[in-house]
Amino acid sequence: MTRSYQIRTFGCQMNVHDSERLAGMLEEAGYTAATGDDAPDLMVLNTCAVRENADNKLYGNLGHLLPTKKANPGMQIAVGGCLAQKDKGEIVRKAPWVDVVFGTHNLGSLPALLERARHNAEAQVEILESLEVFPSSLPARRDSAYSGWVSISVGCNNTCTFCIVPSLRGKEKDRRPGEILAEVQALVDEGVLEVTLLGQNVNSYGVEFGDRLAFGKLLRSCGEIDGLERVRFTSPHPKDFTDDVIAAMAETPNVCHQLHMPLQSGSDQVLKAMRRSYRSSRYLGIIEKVRAAMPDAAITTDIIVGFPGETEEDFQATLDVVRQAEFSQAFTFQYSKRPGTPAAVLEDQVPKAVVQERYDRLVELQEQISWDLNKRLVGQTLEVLVSTGEGRKDTQSDRMSGR
Repeated sequence: MTRSYQIRTFGCQMNVHDSERLAGMLEEAGYTAATGDDAPDLMVLNTCAVRENADNKLYGNLGHLLPTKKANPGMQIAVGGCLAQKDKGEIVRKAPWVDVVFGTHNLGSLPALLERARHNAEAQVEILESLEVFPSSLPARRDSAYSGWVSISVGCNNTCTFCIVPSLRGKEKDRRPGEILAEVQALVDEGVLEVTLLGQNVNSYGVEFGDRLAFGKLLRSCGEIDGLERVRFTSPHPKDFTDDVIAAMAETPNVCHQLHMPLQSGSDQVLKAMRRSYRSSRYLGIIEKVRAAMPDAAITTDIIVGFPGETEEDFQATLDVVRQAEFSQAFTFQYSKRPGTPAAVLEDQVPKAVVQERYDRLVELQEQISWDLNKRLVGQTLEVLVSTGEGRKDTQSDRMSGR
């Protein structure tokens, strides 16, 4: 009998793409996507360990699923992703109704683990410490018919003090350019118009096979694929951003003039404590070069407010950089401790009330900048690729969104 599945995804674009792979594998194994309100035969939670209250979110979801599972004998629950990599067997101890726990390095094992759990009537926990197969070699069920993610690397070699990703995703592992371009071509052959090249740090792509200019070359190669209308990438790291990448963006017609480059803080003192290995002048210098080559470039960023030791002077430095950079959008976060990261044990943790007040000021400033930039577009005619499943749903106005 055909079994139905549902996947709930938490966290970053890497997790979204991992969920597409999980869906592809499950369908290849005979599962079908659940429809309607009936409980699925399989619920997969693809978790994140970076976001605030990630643990509470997971165990809250698992608690809500328990009555459903009791009412539906034979239903299975699987937990994967970064929190599974971190907590391992602790998940089954806290929630013994979970059937399978799998890590970030063994996505491909899920169908076999589900079958083993069913056959043995006991939970299966498999957490590999390193990658065996590059995950994009796995089948994928894409969420969009016109837009697709393509992984160029997994893992990260940086040591940012606030981030747990390197310990959960491992050291950077680069995929060969030929494999990437073959997947891009296959997507275009299926009707995809836009691809987003995906990595924890796309700018360091090529480090594994010794070509520090590999990413710029990859962008140019994407420009030679007929039928590929848009190329995006995320996320670069300022310390590895080179002029050849800016030139490739400007000179390759289908590469979008859009850059998401995390700032995290505008204070050099805080950047040092974060081990970000660049300073605000370097960051603003990159933006200046990008805008000189592409005046219409839309630049977005990530910012953390209230990192341990952040003073009002440090925060003012962040506001100054935000004003100078004129970001189209900023993803702003209030610092919260992540167990297992160096920053979690730093002294001078900033009081919650202070963090909140600074956060509100930053959001107010950024919203004004975004609004001013958006008003400059009034009267222009732009090409928009309409998105599926993005933005707030509004059935009354039948609104669509796109970029």
